[in-house]
Amino acid sequence: MITKRKLGKGRVRITFQMPVLEGVTQLHLVGDFNNWSMAETPMKQAADGSWSVALTLEGNRAYQYRYFANGQTWHNDWAADAYAPNTFGSDNCVVNLVEEPKPAPKRKAATTKKKTAKA
Repeated sequence: MITKRKLGKGRVRITFQMPVLEGVTQLHLVGDFNNWSMAETPMKQAADGSWSVALTLEGNRAYQYRYFANGQTWHNDWAADAYAPNTFGSDNCVVNLVEEPKPAPKRKAATTKKKTAKA
């Protein structure tokens, strides 16, 4: 699961969370934001067994990522914004930080009053 919080200057604070994973004692967040490093972004395990880590990323782009458990198995985030095929025959998760343009405000139609002729 991912949660997003806008910060100033086009940056976004993203919290990546994974539920309890049976037999997992180490979990790392790996993605294009850390050059796919399998060691740079370790996740912390909470008392309930879930995992999380928060990063501040530049907004207005999408990032691909996956979770790497116990130095041997890959896991996807089934609540990601999207998925993209990778060169290994599986999918990467995508977190989308591209801001959608806000629709232009609707203008009220001009009203014209008909002048009534006096008899």
